[in-house]
Amino acid sequence: MSPAAPPVFRRVWPAWLALLLATLAGASWWWAIGRPVPLPDAPSARIACVSYAPFRQAGETPLDARAYISPERIDADLRALSQRFDCVRTYSQGQGLSAVPEIAGRYGMQVLLGIWLGGDAKSNEQQVALGVATANRYPQVVRGLIVGNEVLLRGDLPPQALIGYLRRVRAAVSVPVTYADVWEFWLRHPELAGSVDYLTIHILPYWEDQPVPPEGAVQHVAAVYAKVQQAFPDRRVMIGETGWPSAGRPRQAASASVVNEARYLREFLRYAATVHMPYNVIEAFDQPWKRAQEGTAGGYWGIFDAQARPKFAMQGPVTEEPRWWLGWLAGAAGGVLFALAGGRRRRIASTLAGMASGCALAWQGRQMLYACRDGWEWALSLAACALALLTALRLARWIAARLHGDPAPAAPPRWLRAGWLFALAYYGLLLAVDGRYRDFPLGLFWLPCAGYALLGWLGDRRTTRMPWLEERFLAVWLAPLALVVLWQEAGLTPAAWLWLGLNLLLALPVLLEWRRARGLSAQQAQAAGQ
Repeated sequence: MSPAAPPVFRRVWPAWLALLLATLAGASWWWAIGRPVPLPDAPSARIACVSYAPFRQAGETPLDARAYISPERIDADLRALSQRFDCVRTYSQGQGLSAVPEIAGRYGMQVLLGIWLGGDAKSNEQQVALGVATANRYPQVVRGLIVGNEVLLRGDLPPQALIGYLRRVRAAVSVPVTYADVWEFWLRHPELAGSVDYLTIHILPYWEDQPVPPEGAVQHVAAVYAKVQQAFPDRRVMIGETGWPSAGRPRQAASASVVNEARYLREFLRYAATVHMPYNVIEAFDQPWKRAQEGTAGGYWGIFDAQARPKFAMQGPVTEEPRWWLGWLAGAAGGVLFALAGGRRRRIASTLAGMASGCALAWQGRQMLYACRDGWEWALSLAACALALLTALRLARWIAARLHGDPAPAAPPRWLRAGWLFALAYYGLLLAVDGRYRDFPLGLFWLPCAGYALLGWLGDRRTTRMPWLEERFLAVWLAPLALVVLWQEAGLTPAAWLWLGLNLLLALPVLLEWRRARGLSAQQAQAAGQ
């Protein structure tokens, strides 16, 4: 590739336009998520019942048998929750949670008391014994005893074993007994209904096999509730879990966001008030430990964040990102950095490239704040962002020189592009094969993908090198893997379309170089034969 050969005008102006549009797109996205969104008001800020788990501090998880929550912490939580909730639902006994009914009674609250059942018979016996003792000790506080949560969904116990636990507990307590699971499992196992006093169903539009967008979520809940009532006309039905995540990957048209969580909860409360159904919302506080099991979205179902701060009000507009201006600040910092690195004569192109890169990296940084769970993930993510920034700086210097008509410096080493091809293909494979809980790292890959696309567009096409075999192999697979992800998302997820676009930006220059190199080789062979 000749560094001195200036690109022709018909290739220069599209490159300028691409830089300008990339900068405007980044700035516009940050501005848009900072605008207040009008939403319907909830009928009241008070909610009937909410799932309560106190494991929200760093490193805390109910999966740790040694974990223990002090009565003082539970008291502080329930004192605050009593201002907005009449009832809390728990999921297990032990680890300090057996103190919940006594403390809730102090604040005039009731409890849906959970007994956790799993595949460990010994643990199940301990849970049952504790749950029965607590329910019998506080019958005026315990509204109901939930024996098992999504046991059939997880496949921990067969239905007959679950029925055995239900009958034992029901015979030992005076409070109503129920079992909680995703609504489909009640329809698959109607034999459970004879062993409970009422049915507890979970309806989570975001997690449905066919995800429901927020604008149709409450209608979906109403339809499912009516369907279960029709299947069990002689049984009361309670919604034991419903809600929406405020962060995480989109699932088809169901996007996790603060605005969508507020919208769903407000609309659901309006609906519930009109039909007077018993319900419980998931959940009081964000649970960081759930991200290890359910991806980013799993940790962000709380009405309050992990620091017990409300995410949104129940009346008035809601803003997705109040600190949206940080994205603009990152863009400005990127513009200054790239301008200094690009030199005086190339400041316009360098500044545009830097502003676009800064906005994109801030986008990725915002995702990291939600997704990174520990020091290792933070270190890996920051290293990847640093490499993306260095790659973008190197590419921007070359691109700016070409756009300003200067002799271009040496292009980045070929192994660097090969490395990004591998990283993109590897993550694309993960998304295609096991992508349910994986985020789209669009901000990270935007920098090298857009940069290499412009490098390929502006390069001297008269002297093209043959891409490495590894580059050709990876480039061939990028688009098919991205198309699989797009198909899985039913073409409804904007992030999946953007992911396909990034894959094409990186793959197409390699494939076109391959084609041109083969053409040049054929011409040279023909000339040699003559």
